Amino acid sequence: MSRVLIVEDDPSLLRALGLTLRASGWDVVTATDGRTALHAVADHRPDVMVLDLGLPDMDGLEVLRTLRRTSRVPVLVLSARDQSADKVRALDVGADDFVTKPFGVEELLARLRAAVRRGDPADELGVIDAGDLHIDLGRKRVQRSGVDVRLTPIEWHLLNVLVRHRGRLVDHRRLLQEVWGPAYQRETNYLRVYTAQLRRKLERDPSRPRHIITEPGLGYRFEE
Repeated sequence: MSRVLIVEDDPSLLRALGLTLRASGWDVVTATDGRTALHAVADHRPDVMVLDLGLPDMDGLEVLRTLRRTSRVPVLVLSARDQSADKVRALDVGADDFVTKPFGVEELLARLRAAVRRGDPADELGVIDAGDLHIDLGRKRVQRSGVDVRLTPIEWHLLNVLVRHRGRLVDHRRLLQEVWGPAYQRETNYLRVYTAQLRRKLERDPSRPRHIITEPGLGYRFEE
């Protein structure tokens, strides 16, 4: 049974989500504000978090920033904010996915299941040395010039897919479906955000990447 932490200040929505997820086999923990949510992550160690951005004590983005200092738990943002800039901002801060209210329950469940799978992906074993990068797929470990690089689950899964297909183009749709799940086909802004984050962590000069190469309009390629 996977554990989900729902962070939502609307009592009726919180109750409905809790009932639905419990009926679908989830172990549900709830919080109605940001500070309680951060304590709940430490106390209950959820497999995934559903986070509303409009919380009474602190903005959801601030919750994300604080959370990412200590935790890599997958976070699915659930928000009425529907502008593309809001979604990119949340992804850039550390969200793994973004669902706009109102939403379909089956879609939400599918995205939660995908988020949990991404949190512990079944990676192919292998060690790749590319320039000053040392990537150990089996141990889920990346080093740059001998120093460990901390990656979020999404960053790791995206890198894993690119490395397993190194030297070959991986198109947008395949990347989205392998990293986020089969419901994702058009969210190319997710790819822009996370490839930029990977480049900042892995490339000597992120503006002139050597390893994570963009093929405009097509997809991405990892080069050794």
